[in-house]
Amino acid sequence: MIAYLRSVLLAVVLMYGIAVSPSAVLAAGTTGKRHKAFRFKVQRVRWLAVKHVAPPMPIGQLAASYARRFIGVPYRWGGSSPSGFDCSGFVRYVYERFGVDLPHSSYADYGLGRYVSRQQLKPGDLVFFNGVGHVGMYVGNGRFIHAPHSGTSVQVSTLASHGGYDGARRVVSGFTRRLLGR
Repeated sequence: MIAYLRSVLLAVVLMYGIAVSPSAVLAAGTTGKRHKAFRFKVQRVRWLAVKHVAPPMPIGQLAASYARRFIGVPYRWGGSSPSGFDCSGFVRYVYERFGVDLPHSSYADYGLGRYVSRQQLKPGDLVFFNGVGHVGMYVGNGRFIHAPHSGTSVQVSTLASHGGYDGARRVVSGFTRRLLGR
């Protein structure tokens, strides 16, 4: 199929080159007007076979991966920077890196995006606990990353070990364009 398309494209280029070549312009009987002729340089091109091109990574997965960089950063009430995070400040800071603006409130976060069942969680989904007073980010395999409370630091926990699960929201969907170079 590809060889056929190459042949058709080559034939079109050659026919166009013949139709607008200088000899074709002269044969048409010009009357002193200057015509610009187009010339094509035909080269043999080595075709490259691409075995596998990885699709762009989903934003949620990139965010979950980026969030792991902050494991060990201390909890600080109202904190939203690497010097200290509270739960909503943490997810806000991480998603801000990818152009997603979240409020600094777990209650407000719960109203964003769309509901996701526990069985359909994907990395990057926001998970809520304790009457939606606590938020973390799902990282896969039944685990989430969060800034738990005073005296702790950003850590990865299992959903099963953290009581009071209230639900999850997917605030982003789709794929990145090329955010890694940002």
